[in-house]
Amino acid sequence: MNTAGSFSNRIAVVIGGTRGIGQASARLLAAAGATVILTGTDQAKAEREAQQLAAEYGVSATGRALDLSDYASIGATIKSIAAEHGAIDALVLSGGVMQSTPLGMTTEPLARHLLDVNLLGAIEVLQVTAKVMMRRRRGAIVLLASIAGERGAPGQAVYAATKAGISALARSAAKELGPLGIRVNAVAPGLIDTDLLANLPTDVIAARRAQTALRRLGAATEVATTIRFLLSDEASFITGQVLGVDGGLTL
Repeated sequence: MNTAGSFSNRIAVVIGGTRGIGQASARLLAAAGATVILTGTDQAKAEREAQQLAAEYGVSATGRALDLSDYASIGATIKSIAAEHGAIDALVLSGGVMQSTPLGMTTEPLARHLLDVNLLGAIEVLQVTAKVMMRRRRGAIVLLASIAGERGAPGQAVYAATKAGISALARSAAKELGPLGIRVNAVAPGLIDTDLLANLPTDVIAARRAQTALRRLGAATEVATTIRFLLSDEASFITGQVLGVDGGLTL
């Protein structure tokens, strides 16, 4: 039985593994013994992060560059990983962008960029990875949704729309892939202390912190711990869920 504390002999791919929640997830999976392949937009940074994981946890780790708006490269990257390692057991899809812009000032190029990276790129990653997992009829996938996608957020209409799409994607994919032995879940973080907060005004951060039942920001590791659980066999009967990790912000 593979538990939350043991991912030995498991191949884990973390999209967006060089920063924030993705980085924390890659570290926890490496600490649990997984072979980790992480991606980021910067090849050198991805390689450095992988080298650090390998040195710190004694596991095999590889860093790759991946642009979620480049659909051809997504397929090539996932297929290359599968060919090199023989399988993909776990996928964390954490890569994405956030931009706070009033709806009336959101330009078409910005809207398309958010859709391309956050939603269409995620669909391509999920589609290609699922095909790899189907070969062995097993696998676990966690997508990164957001509280914005569940409740909406002023100044983040398009971003929220992409994250609502991620939630729907997780639920629909879970129904389709469940009979093939593949579980798909999502986490919807609240206010998490990562570099994405730089996109929010300080008064908005203060207001949302005050609305959070725990009256504080969450840590990336707190979300990553939930992700690791959902990927583990301890969550073997959990699929199609969008789990809020928000300190009570949605209460």
